[in-house]
Amino acid sequence: MRKASREMDVVFALEVLDKAPYITVSFTRPDGSPYGVPLSLARTDDKNFYFHCALEGDKLDCIAANPTVALSAVTRCTPTVGPKDGSFTLQYKSAMAVGIAEIVTDNVEKIEALRLICQRFLPHHMDAFDAAIERSLKRTAVVKITLTEPPTGKRKQYDKQGEEMKWKRME
Repeated sequence: MRKASREMDVVFALEVLDKAPYITVSFTRPDGSPYGVPLSLARTDDKNFYFHCALEGDKLDCIAANPTVALSAVTRCTPTVGPKDGSFTLQYKSAMAVGIAEIVTDNVEKIEALRLICQRFLPHHMDAFDAAIERSLKRTAVVKITLTEPPTGKRKQYDKQGEEMKWKRME
């Protein structure tokens, strides 16, 4: 990380990944070209994330060719004028991670992953979950991403006095 003063810890990075409305997952296509797509992920612990998709398509082709993926997310992204020097800048919270993606084949794990995704994004509609699973489990793929190293976090944020909050300093 070029500006170590903006580095944040794993807890911060996981919080950004949890709060982001989507996480961009970057894959490598079979021909070696990049493929990045914003996805709705949910996690079970500090290492394991899940998303769902169709049973065929670019994501699954990429995983078959190269299961290594990169995750990135940004929250609280606000263009601003630097309070001390008037420079144009951006306040943000961001996180990145690297992992291995695999298609989940066990139906019990698939259902639990889909439940987790639903609880994260549609918690007020859990009453419809069982019927949705019955209708669409057979035509839904679930992918598990297991992080191969802890996620990293980064932040640029100013306090109320206009000072940049350096290296893990919280409000």
